[in-house]
Amino acid sequence: MNKYVCLILIAIFSVACNNSTENKKEIAVREQDGIKKFSKEEIKKLTEEGYKILEFIDPKTKDTIMMQQYFMAFLKKGQNRSQSKQGADSLQRLHLAHLKRMYDLGYADISGPFGDLGDIRGITIYSVPTIEMADSLANADPMVKAGRLEIEMHPWWAGKGLPLR
Repeated sequence: MNKYVCLILIAIFSVACNNSTENKKEIAVREQDGIKKFSKEEIKKLTEEGYKILEFIDPKTKDTIMMQQYFMAFLKKGQNRSQSKQGADSLQRLHLAHLKRMYDLGYADISGPFGDLGDIRGITIYSVPTIEMADSLANADPMVKAGRLEIEMHPWWAGKGLPLR
């Protein structure tokens, strides 16, 4: 998606958003089996930690949805792919251990490879306050350090707590 499409989507999205949480006790997030609610204190804690939060009024249901800025790391084919099979296999194990650590620490929410052999090999979505932190965590991946993968980072907005459909 080019930057102009992103800017248009952000502009449309911003019209329906309300940044004020002072007058609300909780924000609802729709879930398949019910509504997840975030208290005013939980929202305050997230914003104090540096997370960017927006409220979005669903025009159909009139529910207030809490949106959070995440960071999507595109893992792209790197310049150094000359490792032996044994070396590449070792890096893959270290890469998977790194991703598990990101999940265990609560920094990554979803990750996975693409099913083709294109230049973009996979993605990881980081739930951290800043793009600098997401970039630092992504670049700590042993595959990136070895040059087998490169990172392209983008901010990305999604409903906090919403499941994949």
